[in-house]
Parts: sequence; structure tokens; C-alpha cells
Amino acid sequence: MSDTDTESGALARLQDDPTSRKRFLRMVGGAGATGALGLLIAACGGSDTMTPAATTAAAGGGGQAASARRNDLAIVNYALTLEYLEADFYRQAVMSGQIKDRAVADLAKRIAETERSHVEALEATAKNLGGAPAAMPTTKFDDIIAAGPTKIVRTAAVVENLGAAAYLGQAGRIRSKEILAAALSIHSVEARHAAALNKLVGHGFKGGAPLEGSIPDGPFAKAMTMEQVLARVKPFIAS
Repeated sequence: MSDTDTESGALARLQDDPTSRKRFLRMVGGAGATGALGLLIAACGGSDTMTPAATTAAAGGGGQAASARRNDLAIVNYALTLEYLEADFYRQAVMSGQIKDRAVADLAKRIAETERSHVEALEATAKNLGGAPAAMPTTKFDDIIAAGPTKIVRTAAVVENLGAAAYLGQAGRIRSKEILAAALSIHSVEARHAAALNKLVGHGFKGGAPLEGSIPDGPFAKAMTMEQVLARVKPFIAS
């Protein structure tokens, strides 16, 4: 699934639907929020305009509905693959006993529980879309775990910043409003994980590229495409 698909996402349809847009603007502060909606769509990698073809596709129909489900299933399974990696990384980190600081170890345990919950939710979502959940990859974290707590925490920060950027990068492409809401909910948790870990490894207010890490990451979070993310996680996958 490429990030260059032109089908309209839920964010774009929200902008194009006058009724939904007016309701959204009332909720977030009136007409002054008009630009904010466009910025949100742009930040998430979507278009801030709707083409006639995209409007027709968003209107429904059996073919469009099936296409939307396939699109969202591919995104859900992409996210699920990342969550498998995160969950297994924290499982290994916690079980290794390498993290001696109790506060940091407790944080790792809490994040591990959260990532397992994300896995379960995304597996169920894939099934609800009529598809099979992605298979769990064999991970390759042995060298990182063996290197000790500093390497573990720094890698955790990279992984969480990557996860937040990955969810944001797909938000503009999701076709279902319900799945969009779930993805943004997970994104916010991944971003909070990233902020906590960025602080632990000493990243400050500097913005920059998505994986540099900062608290916060400038005025707008940085999105990453599916291709960029998969290239970054390749070293963590054995098969």
C-alpha cells in the first residue's frame, strides 16, 4: 500500500462536508479554526482539497466501500506490525533485567502493557474489516538488549517517536472515521510515550526531523510515510 493513493480519507471528507465542517468548527472555536483543519490535513499527509473524483469515491457504493475496507485493512496491518515490534521489544527489555532503575523499569512495564493492548485492538480491527491480522515478525533486538540500559532506553525513544510519526503519516489516508478516531487515540499515547522517553535520554526543545525527538517536537508533529518507517524498522526484523 503506497502513501501516494488519491482516494479521499476521512479527514478530507470532513473538510469537504459542510455540515460536518461547521460542527467541527463550532467545537474547536468557530471560523478561526478553518485554517487549523487545513493544517491538520496537511500535517497528516492528506490533501487540503477534494477533487471531483475523490468526492465521488467518498459518496459510497459497493466498489468504493470494498476499496475503502482494503485500504484501511492495509493501514491497520501496517500499524499492527509496528505494534508487534514495540510489544516484543518491551517484553524482552523487561524480562532481561537489564534496567536496574526502578522508576525506568516500571515505566517500561507500563508501556509494555499498553503496546500489548494496542496489538489486541488492532488484531480485532483487522478481523472486523473482514481480513486476517498481519503475522507477527521475528524480531532482532538481542544486541540492543545485551548492550544494557542506556542502549535500551535510547532505542525505546527511537521506537516511540517512530510510532507516533507513523500513525500521523497515515491519518490523512484512513477512509473510516471510526478507524481514524482509533488511530489518533493510539497516536496520542505513542506521542506521550515518546515524550517521556525523550526526557530520559536528554532530548530538549529542538524540533527537527521526526526521529530527533524533542519535548515538544516543534509546533507541529512530524509525519513519516509508510516507506520511510518500514526502512527504519528493517534492522529490528529478522524475518
